[in-house]
Amino acid sequence: MWEAFLGRPMARRHFLRLSSGAALALAAGAPLLKPVRADAAAFPELAVVTGSAAAATRAAVEMLGGMSAFVKKGDKVVIKPNMSFARGIESATNTSPEVVRELVLLCRAVGASKVRVLDHPLRPNDLCVKDIRDACGPISNDMVYALEEESFYREVRVPGAKTLRKTDVMKDVLEADVLIAAPVAKSHGSTGVSLSLKGMMGLVYDRGVMHYLHDLSTAVVDLASLLKPKLVVVDGSRVLTTKGPGGPGKVVRYDTIIASRDMVAADAQAVAMFEWYGRRMEPRQVKHIRLAHERGLGRMDLEALTIGKKRV
Repeated sequence: MWEAFLGRPMARRHFLRLSSGAALALAAGAPLLKPVRADAAAFPELAVVTGSAAAATRAAVEMLGGMSAFVKKGDKVVIKPNMSFARGIESATNTSPEVVRELVLLCRAVGASKVRVLDHPLRPNDLCVKDIRDACGPISNDMVYALEEESFYREVRVPGAKTLRKTDVMKDVLEADVLIAAPVAKSHGSTGVSLSLKGMMGLVYDRGVMHYLHDLSTAVVDLASLLKPKLVVVDGSRVLTTKGPGGPGKVVRYDTIIASRDMVAADAQAVAMFEWYGRRMEPRQVKHIRLAHERGLGRMDLEALTIGKKRV
């Protein structure tokens, strides 16, 4: 089944070591996923930080210019982690609560007026969101929600879609100033991997139609052309390398956080540096990452990107 995703071993990549204050220009002519602040070129396009989940999350965001580069005072923010399964952190099926809590604290520190942590779980919602809700509870008990009722969604059209021309998206997401993707890195039985691009499916009401009415990878890219996070933080503290998305499968501990403004680049970096199905993969082997790159939604050519690497 996985011959389409598993190819020759990944070519060796040379990471550029940067400190959080290093000044490096973007590769000449490199397209941006979306408009960012004027001095964004002073920061790497990808931040890769090794360490404890909370410290690495904070350091990765700081390497990109800090949360103030993404969230302004008064902004309404939605953070989208994985909260779809009623399993503990060791299973690597859900985003680490420490990662989510740190992102919430960073958003509030720069003056966000409202922060919501949202997902549409695949299992009983109270069990799925419990760990993250408990972690964020001391900050606010009005923050973490599993939205299952249709009334929380609104139908929108997807401009330029190849196949998914309309879908129902969470109203909170449509009304937010900032969307932050915070997926856990895990394998997936239909798309090879589940990262930020695939994770946007957790913000729609009926993801099932993307499986049985459309080519799933194409529909994932259509949705990503509509839902574009300003910041992506991939939780690679623990990676579910087989039998995802629900497990149980082989979990490898990497203690790594990947952050970027570019969801394609963040996903490509996770594919390139983690083990999948007992082997190494290249980003181009994952259909939805390749299609998103080809549509100009971001970049998978990691060798042409500036990458900051740090240990905390």
